[in-house]
Parts: sequence; C-alpha cells; structure tokens
Amino acid sequence: ELVARARRGDDAAFGTLVDRHRTAVFRAALAALGAREEAEEVVQEAFVAAFRHLPDFREDASFKTWLLSIAWRKALTRRRAVKTFFRRFVQPPEDTEWQVPDDGPTQEQGVLDKELRGHIRREISRLTPRLRDALLLSAAGEHSYSEIAGMLGIPVGTLKWRVNEARRRLRGRLAEMGYGNV
Repeated sequence: ELVARARRGDDAAFGTLVDRHRTAVFRAALAALGAREEAEEVVQEAFVAAFRHLPDFREDASFKTWLLSIAWRKALTRRRAVKTFFRRFVQPPEDTEWQVPDDGPTQEQGVLDKELRGHIRREISRLTPRLRDALLLSAAGEHSYSEIAGMLGIPVGTLKWRVNEARRRLRGRLAEMGYGNV
C-alpha cells in the first residue's frame, strides 16, 4: 500500500518507507564499507535512487529486498573507489585508541584480543569479494538469508555455501597462526 501511494506521488508514504527501512539499509551499507560516514552517504544515495526508480519496482521481491539491493550495489561501488580504499586501509580506524579497562580483562588480555581482532580483519579482507560480502552481511545479523541472497542476486543455497566456506577458511588461517579455539 505504501509503495502504491508513493508511486502516485505521496511523499508522506515514501517518507514512511524510508523510516521503516533506514536502519536495515544503514547496516547493509556499514557491513560493506566499515565506516559510518561512508555508510550514511550510501543510505542517502540509495533512498534517492529508490525514489527515482520507484516506477521500475516490479514487486518480484519485497520493497525492502529491492531497496537493500540498491544500497548494496551503491556501497560496493563506493568501496571500489580509490579514495575509500585509501581511507579503509591506510588511515587507522576510529577505535584504535588504547583504553585501560577498569574491571574487565587485564591489559595483556586486551592487547591479545586486539591482536586477534586485527588478524581476523586482515584475513576477512583477504577473502574473495564473494565470500567476504556474504560473510559480512550474514554476520551483521540484520537480514535473513533470503534478503541477503536477494541483495547479492544469488540463490539462498549459494549464499549459505559462501558463508560456510568463508568461515571454514578463516578458521583454518587462524588455526595456522595458533588460534585453534576461535
């Protein structure tokens, strides 16, 4: 109903669609890009594109899946940009400050945990884009396998295989580094 009203020019109906799906679109973009600012820009671009292409929506899938597909493609395009590549891999991430926990793990455990997270990030970045994208989207926990499969344009069975294969490869690489229980 909201989509039909939005197609007829009801801006409030489209606004309601934006409100309903903003979080899901943001999380998909964040999973692809890893940077909040970049993800926020992609969210805006995705909603503008969806508004412009609303007449093209064929209702083969849900509006949410269609919208997530737009957002995912926009995020991948942005991720491929040289500027984004530089930001993601040369500049340190926002959470690199040293913090001493008050009542939590020891400093030594904190350093080891940070080291492990770094190894995991590196190994995820070394996965093929197909495996990495499937893993990141499923790990975000915001979308069902059928929604993710729709976003990536693949069958659900293929998505499940890619996620399992990515996890298997990560476990193997981490085991080679001495992290056998991860």
